[in-house]
Amino acid sequence: MLTLRPLATALLLGSLTLTGCTAKYADQQQFSGYLRDYSKLEKTESASGQPVLRWVDPDFKAQNYRNLVVQSVQFYPSPKPSEQVNTQALEELYRYTNTQVRGALGKKFQLIDLKNGANISGNQTLILRAAITGVSTSTESLKPYEIIPIALVTAAAMTAAGERDKNSELYLEAEFIDASTGKPVLQVVRKGFGKNLDNDKQQVTLDTLKGVIDGVVRDIEQIQ
Repeated sequence: MLTLRPLATALLLGSLTLTGCTAKYADQQQFSGYLRDYSKLEKTESASGQPVLRWVDPDFKAQNYRNLVVQSVQFYPSPKPSEQVNTQALEELYRYTNTQVRGALGKKFQLIDLKNGANISGNQTLILRAAITGVSTSTESLKPYEIIPIALVTAAAMTAAGERDKNSELYLEAEFIDASTGKPVLQVVRKGFGKNLDNDKQQVTLDTLKGVIDGVVRDIEQIQ
């Protein structure tokens, strides 16, 4: 006869294999290699309260800089379209990100265009390197109300069939470099979550992920 204790243990172990919370921070396996060094990054929050990995030079003060060289926010490595993330979505994301980020930074700094042969060696100049390093989808974690036997069976079946909600994720890496020294003064790795997808057939669009970029812009606007 099956007792309640073994049954409860079996259900708990089963739920653990299906739950597992989605990590808020990028981990080492998700670092792209775009930044020169990841060893100093620490878990913290952005100005708007979003989880980020960040390192800041103790002597860095944004108010000491007037000029900013903004290189285009690129994709790194080169993106590979998939069934859920097509070329059009990536192109729209690229244009939106660059327009919004450049606009927000232009309110804080005098932007310098390298195409005009500008001198960037001044001691009041920063250089921004930034990249979108990943666009992905992952199966959404189970919610507390689903941790019951019947719901677990149903959730497992939906996952296997590709019908379960999916998270959309956007990864960004950036660093500010002091133009006079060539050394980074601030580095950030950010994992942002866009809108959920109904299943593994629904397409990722700019609208799916634009909220992540809007959050980055809000943080830029709070730079002191």
